[in-house]
Amino acid sequence: MPAQTPTRMNPMGQPIGAPLPDWTAALRPTQHRLSGDFATLTALDPAAHGDDLFAAFLADKTGAMWTYMPAGPFADRAAFDAELTALAHSTDPLFYAITNPATGRAEGFASYLRIAPDIGTIEVGWITMSPRLQRTPTATQAMYLMMAHAFDDLGYRRYEWKCDALNAKSKAAAIRFGFQPEGVFRQAMIYKGRNRDTAWFSILDHEWPMIKAGFERWLAPANFDANGQQIKPLITRP
Repeated sequence: MPAQTPTRMNPMGQPIGAPLPDWTAALRPTQHRLSGDFATLTALDPAAHGDDLFAAFLADKTGAMWTYMPAGPFADRAAFDAELTALAHSTDPLFYAITNPATGRAEGFASYLRIAPDIGTIEVGWITMSPRLQRTPTATQAMYLMMAHAFDDLGYRRYEWKCDALNAKSKAAAIRFGFQPEGVFRQAMIYKGRNRDTAWFSILDHEWPMIKAGFERWLAPANFDANGQQIKPLITRP
């Protein structure tokens, strides 16, 4: 599908968007199991994943991983379990646990949110990566699997990423994963008693094949050396 350009004119001489005569609504995600060599995503389940996640998050000794998250850090296990139970019962956001198949342990979670099948837009968010998961093939493949499911299986036309505009690591990750910056919404939110300007990013359906190819090159077995380190960097756009 070509990018929308304001070149079509209506009978009043006004530019209007590209027609979508064949558009049909996307499907709503159902926490279908998503699997790869490095990552497995399943419905977030406090009973199945709570122990693993709590242990993995304890590796963050300073609490820095929670600075830009809506919740956390947690005072104790009871507070963590209460939050995890609330997330697991949510349908939008819809949460997945991220498990490393090599260890069999859940090491983070993420969600789809702002799910709008009628217009084909969906966002990835609440991306909560423990120190064990950060900067690993598991983390990268988890993001790829969620993108691929949204575009290839569910038929979305726009995939969004949003974060605190001060969160440099999240913005860098969005660019690395192929998202296009769209600007900053000023004073868009209040969380944890402070202002949040929100940076917006997106991938569109016609951009996805190029970005998908970049992920698949990076995830290919030939791109990892004998120590499991990637040989070539992830390149999702020219």
